[in-house]
Amino acid sequence: MAEPAAASRPAAALPWKARLALIASIVGPGIITANVDNDAGGLTTYSQAGAQFGLALLWILPPVALLLVMVQEMVNRMGVVTGQGLSDLVRERFGVKVTFYLMVAVLITNVGNVMAEFAGVAAAGQVFGLPAWLTVPASAAFVWVLVLRGTSGLVERVFLGACVFYVAYPVTAAILRPDMGAIAEAVIHPHVEFQAAYLVMGIGVVGTTIAPWMQFYQQAAIAKKNIRVADYRWSLLDTVVGCVVVNVVAACIVVVCALTLHPAGVRIETAGQAAAALEPLAGHWSALLFALGLGNASLFAASILPLSTAYTICEALGWESSLDAPFRTAPQFYTLYAALIVIGATTALLPGISLVQVMFWSQVINGLLLPVVLAFILLLVNDKRIMGAHVNGRVYNLVCWACTIVLGLVSAAYVASLLAGLGA
Repeated sequence: MAEPAAASRPAAALPWKARLALIASIVGPGIITANVDNDAGGLTTYSQAGAQFGLALLWILPPVALLLVMVQEMVNRMGVVTGQGLSDLVRERFGVKVTFYLMVAVLITNVGNVMAEFAGVAAAGQVFGLPAWLTVPASAAFVWVLVLRGTSGLVERVFLGACVFYVAYPVTAAILRPDMGAIAEAVIHPHVEFQAAYLVMGIGVVGTTIAPWMQFYQQAAIAKKNIRVADYRWSLLDTVVGCVVVNVVAACIVVVCALTLHPAGVRIETAGQAAAALEPLAGHWSALLFALGLGNASLFAASILPLSTAYTICEALGWESSLDAPFRTAPQFYTLYAALIVIGATTALLPGISLVQVMFWSQVINGLLLPVVLAFILLLVNDKRIMGAHVNGRVYNLVCWACTIVLGLVSAAYVASLLAGLGA
C-alpha cells in the first residue's frame, strides 16, 4: 500500500504542526459516513418510531451504536491495510458472479435511498414555504456542481462542514427539557412488543442506523487516502466519534417526537410532517430547527449516496472511480453519479408517487440487505491472505457473527410475515 507523502514517521514522532496536518489529512470519512446516515429516510424512521411508539424503541440505539462502531471499524481497517474498496475485495475474493448479484441489490437499495433524499429536500422546503419545483432542481444542480466540479479535498471539507448542522436536533431536544429519568428507564429496561408494526419499525431503525451503503463508501474513501497502518488510531478515532454522534442525534429525534407527537396521538408519514406538527406542540423555533436539520441532512445525503453508489459499482466492475479523475478516464463513474441525481430529483417531482412509502421501505430494505453485507465483511476481514496479522480477534468475531445471525433471523421473520400476508 502506498505511503502518504506527509510523513515517514509515526504521528507521535512528528513536530506538532506536522502532526496536526497529518491528522487533518486522515479524519473525515468516518464522521462524514456516519452523519450522512441520519438522512431523510433515517429522520423519517426515527420520527415515526418516536411518534408511534414513544420511547419504546429507544433501547435499540445503544447496542446498535456498538455494532455500528464495530462494523465501520472493520471496513476502516480493511481500507487501511489493503488500500482497496470493499466491492473490489468482494470481486477478488468471491468472483464476478457473486459480485454482480450483490451490486444489483446495492444499486436497487441505493436508488430508493436517493429518491428518499430528494423527497426530504422537498419536505423541508415546504416547511419554509418553498415549493418542491424550486427546491428539488436547485438542490440537484448544487449537488452536481459541488461534487463533479470540485476536488475531492474541497468536497470532503464541505461535507465536514455540513455535519455541524446536525446540532439542530440536540438543541431541539434540549428546548423541550426531557425527563432524563424516563429516557434512562426506556434504555435500561427495554419494552418489547411482539407485533408486526413494532417488528417492522425495529428493522427500519436498525436498517437506517447501519445502512449497507455506509460500509462501501467508508472503505472506498479510506482506501483513497492511503493511510499508513502506523497512523490507524487517528482513523479509528474518526470512525468512533462519527458513530457515537450519529446515534446521539438519532436518540434526540426519537425523544423529540416521543415527547410531543406521541402524547398528542399525532401520526406522521414524513420527517417534514413531524417538523410541521411540532410548531403547535413545541413552539416555532423547535419546528424550524427540526426542518433545518431535515433540509441539511437531505441535501448532504443527496450528495453522498449517489457518490457512494458510483464508487461501489465502478470498483466492483474495475472502472476508474475518483473525483480527481477527468471525465474521459472515468466516464462510467460520472455518468452513474449524474444519472442517480436525475432519477432521484425527477421522482421527487412526479405527481401521484408515494414518496412516503419510498422513504420508509428503503430503510427496511437496508435492514434486510445488511446481514448479507456483514457476512461478506466478516469473511474478508478474517482472511489472513488479505489482512495478514490484522484479522479480528475471537471475541470481536463472536460478537459480530452473533449480531449478524440475529439480524438475519429477524429479517427472515419479517419476510415470512410479508409472504404470509400476501397469501392470506
